[in-house]
Amino acid sequence: MNQIVVGIVGAGQLGRMMALAGIPMGLRFEFLDSNPQAPAASLGKLHVGSINDASALAQLADAVDVMTFEVENIPADVFSAVADKTVLAPSAKALGMAQDRLCEKKLFHKLQIPTARFAPVDSEQDLQEAADDLGFPCVLKTRRMGYDGRGQVFLHSDTELSDAWRKLDSNELLLEEFVDFEQEMSLIAARNRSGATVFYPLTTNTHCNGILHTSQAPSGNTELTAKARHYVHNLLDDLDYCGVLTLELFVTSAGLLANEIAPRVHNSGHWSIEGAATSQFENHLRAILDWPLGSTAVTGHSAMINFLGCLPTPEQSLDIPGLHYHSYDKAARPSRKIGHATIVAEQPDACEQAVQRVLEFYTPAT
Repeated sequence: MNQIVVGIVGAGQLGRMMALAGIPMGLRFEFLDSNPQAPAASLGKLHVGSINDASALAQLADAVDVMTFEVENIPADVFSAVADKTVLAPSAKALGMAQDRLCEKKLFHKLQIPTARFAPVDSEQDLQEAADDLGFPCVLKTRRMGYDGRGQVFLHSDTELSDAWRKLDSNELLLEEFVDFEQEMSLIAARNRSGATVFYPLTTNTHCNGILHTSQAPSGNTELTAKARHYVHNLLDDLDYCGVLTLELFVTSAGLLANEIAPRVHNSGHWSIEGAATSQFENHLRAILDWPLGSTAVTGHSAMINFLGCLPTPEQSLDIPGLHYHSYDKAARPSRKIGHATIVAEQPDACEQAVQRVLEFYTPAT
C-alpha cells in the first residue's frame, strides 16, 4: 500500500505538531517554508521557498495527495490555482474569507452570529465618520494580515485618529467598537469531507500583549457551549468546510460575540494533545483525508501555557504532576511562541494550582 503524503504550507510549530500526530498513523509529510531550519523540517521533505510563490505551491501540490496549511497569509488566489493538482483542505474560499476581517464580519452577520459593531475604513474621512458613529473607545484594525495583536490600534479620542491612520498605513481598515468582555473563549471543531463533525469543549483563554498566554478546558458552561456550537455549525455548513476551524469569542453581559475565525489548527487547542482522546492535530488530518473523526472526550481538566520569548528548563517544570513539556526548536526572541506546557488533572482545582506553579517561575519575555 502506498503511503499517503500530506502537504503542509508552512513548517512552523503547527505543521510540526500535525506531523507528530500523523506519522504514527502511517502518513508522510512534505512542507513548504522559506526557513530551511523550520521546526517541522526534520519530520518530512522540506521544499524551501516562499508560500506566496505560485510555482513553489504547484511543486508541493504535485508531490502530495492532499494539501493543507498552518498559516493564513497564503494568497487565496495562488492557493486556489493548484486545486486541479491535489485536494485542498480547507478550501481556498474558506482561507480567503478568514483573511479579510470585513468579509468575515459580513459572513457572521449573514449567519446571524452577533459581533461588535464595526465600519469599513478606506480613508481618513471614513475613520472620522466611523468614530463619530461607534464612539470611543474603539479599535482600528487592518483588514488583512493582523494576528497576535499586530495591525491594530486602540483609540480613546478624536485626537488619536490621524496618528492611527498614518501608523497602519492602509486603505483597507476596519473600525470596531471596543468590547468590554468578561472572558475570551474559543471553540474548535473538525469536519470531514463527508460532513461528519465533532466539537472540542469551549476553552477559556487569557492573552499577554495580544498574544495567547493560557487556555483552559473544559469551560463547563453548557449554555455558552450550546450557543457557540450553533454558531460554528452554521459556519462549517456555509463554507462546506473541511478540517479544523476555530471561532474566537468574547463573553459579554449581553452574551457571546464572535471575534474572528481561524481556518486551521489553533493555539488554544494545544491542550488537546494530552487532554482529549483525539488531539485537534490528529482530527484535522482525519478530516482532510475524509477518515472517521476521533472522539473529543476530555481526559481530565486541562490547561495550556504558551512559552513566549523564552523557555523554562524541563528541570523547572517536570516535577509538576500532569505537566507535559513541548519545545518547538525555535530561536528565542521577545514575544515569539517557542514552546508550551500542557497540564492535565482530574480536578479543576488541581489543574489551576499546577498552572499557578508554572507562572511562579515562568514570566513571558515580551
